Amino acid sequence: MEPITTFEGKAAVLDRANVDTDQIIPKQFLKRIERTGFGQFLFYHWMYNDDGTKNIDFELNQPQAKGASILIAGDNFGCGSSREHAPWSLSDYGFKAVISSSFADIFYQNCLKNGLLPIRIEAGELEQLKNNAQSAGEYRLSIDLPNQRIQDVAGFRAPFDIHPYWKRMLEMGWDEISITMQYEEKITQYETFAHTGVTA
Repeated sequence: MEPITTFEGKAAVLDRANVDTDQIIPKQFLKRIERTGFGQFLFYHWMYNDDGTKNIDFELNQPQAKGASILIAGDNFGCGSSREHAPWSLSDYGFKAVISSSFADIFYQNCLKNGLLPIRIEAGELEQLKNNAQSAGEYRLSIDLPNQRIQDVAGFRAPFDIHPYWKRMLEMGWDEISITMQYEEKITQYETFAHTGVTA
């Protein structure tokens, strides 16, 4: 996974509460076995009209949202079923971080495990952030994971909490398999001993 430390990116606003994982990535697109390729189906029923054309009224189809790497979402984002495909689709679309006042617990953990930074801020701060974004046209945010804060050029600044373990994992670009592989030499020694009785 790509490490996350300090970065600046364009932000897009999805001002909808209780967005569930089936709205993020509808169930009919969960047949792929890879983690990639899901971005094209993100928010599919909002992104496209019934005839397959793009819904120009949808927030992420607005010109100011093109190329956004930060999603400013509504309250209780990622509720519903526990599908890991939801953070996969957000990342594959191009998002590196999602900001909300609250997330569903399983979705939050799935984001952390898959290299997508979920940022919880206070409800009042989220409203200010959405207002700033919607009045600015193209809106950019800076995210500083080491110092755990977000800010914009207009003076908005907000801290956020993250567990030290997951902070380190994101900063290093590690997943839990990466942690295991740091002990590859010891694992090999154990397997050799288990099969032969001889220490490698």
